[in-house]
Amino acid sequence: MCGTDVPEHGSITGTDGRLRVWKDTVDLHEVARHVVRDPEVRRSAAGFIGYGSTQPGDRVLISVPRIVDGNVVEAIVGALHDMGASVDVLVTDDEPNRKFEPLDEITMMMRRESSQLKLRRGDRAMWVEELAEKRGYDLLIQGAGGPVPKSSGRYEAFPWSTEEHLASSANVFPRELHKLINERTYQRITNNIGGRIRLTDPEGTDLTTTILEKPFHDGRHDYGLKPKWGHLMAHPPTPIEPNDDTRGVIAGTMSHYGRPFPRIEVELEKSRMVRIDGGGEYGNGWRELEEESAGTQYPCFPEPGLFWLWEVAIGTNPKIRRPSNVEYLSSDGFEWERRRGGVIHCGIGTRWRSTEEDWAADHGLLYGHLHVHLLFPTLVVEALDGSVHTVIENGRLSAYDDPEVRDLAATFGDPDELLTDDWVPEIPGISADGTYEEYAKDPEPYIYS
Repeated sequence: MCGTDVPEHGSITGTDGRLRVWKDTVDLHEVARHVVRDPEVRRSAAGFIGYGSTQPGDRVLISVPRIVDGNVVEAIVGALHDMGASVDVLVTDDEPNRKFEPLDEITMMMRRESSQLKLRRGDRAMWVEELAEKRGYDLLIQGAGGPVPKSSGRYEAFPWSTEEHLASSANVFPRELHKLINERTYQRITNNIGGRIRLTDPEGTDLTTTILEKPFHDGRHDYGLKPKWGHLMAHPPTPIEPNDDTRGVIAGTMSHYGRPFPRIEVELEKSRMVRIDGGGEYGNGWRELEEESAGTQYPCFPEPGLFWLWEVAIGTNPKIRRPSNVEYLSSDGFEWERRRGGVIHCGIGTRWRSTEEDWAADHGLLYGHLHVHLLFPTLVVEALDGSVHTVIENGRLSAYDDPEVRDLAATFGDPDELLTDDWVPEIPGISADGTYEEYAKDPEPYIYS
């Protein structure tokens, strides 16, 4: 019961290798040729990855963990060769492919020492960054998730572990259209500073927060008035403001990594986690971490404790699908699907690769953040003037219906096809037959069937 897909379409490829008309069925090498010619914007979200500034004679360094399928690497390398670049590939050690385990989200996301001693899943090795700079590479390609670190040189992501990841139409979704969807979605938030957000989901989430002005202007990483392509934040990242009034409940059965778990419920007051119920082994592990860190005063939070909500991130790509091998590490689990338009992932803890994480590592203290995914969220903004602006409704981005978005989509193909989410998760009692109560007790048989 992984979800439902929609029919396939057709396309035309331009002489520069980029797709000019929408196509849903794509060849691995066709996608690679498109990606290496797309503009570079330093993002890790499918549809916003490109190596298009590459020139003949450029030297490129690609670093991937060994779990990445060699055919995926070969396709990208071949496309870069076609651009006239020379490419070195560095394969870092990693555990072999296996089925996910219940506590993988915790073991892959949480640390007490420098994360460079044992990389978190999807992270980037600093020694590789140093190597690329020292050896004078023109482009470094590394890392599957999170914002690309600041650097003096060109630096892009590599989020694909399997052929299914790369040979996805999500990677060739028209960039201009994708940007407009991001802009129209994010403007519903940024145009209503001081207004109130309400976030709900049929699995039990009910959260409210005020859209604060200060975080948009103080230069914090990966946030601001302009959209961060493919990862739109409905809550500012750390540091958490003393007047943050986020309160309510987040509930769900999935995180980035690990197996699906019995329904978990996290209660927040002023953005701080104050209660956590359920969640099976994942919930038990999280409660132990809360007990360990509850008395620690982190520099990014107004009061003691590690688990503060900072990430309410909206996916924006309508062509993302759950991988068929989602039970295995090589699929990247549910991390891949959080990029789909209208899906929200909530992150609670410290911000990825931040100064507060460096501080905690220096002191041997617990740091990192854990996730709960919302697959059918509704996010509404009530502006100061009383007007109401729907950002997401039942897991679907409202921007898909904006006239300007539909007009632009029509230049690439059928707007109805382009602006349809190709994969919709099947959850009993919500989007499929059955009862949610039974699903919530043990979601594994439904997800892995």
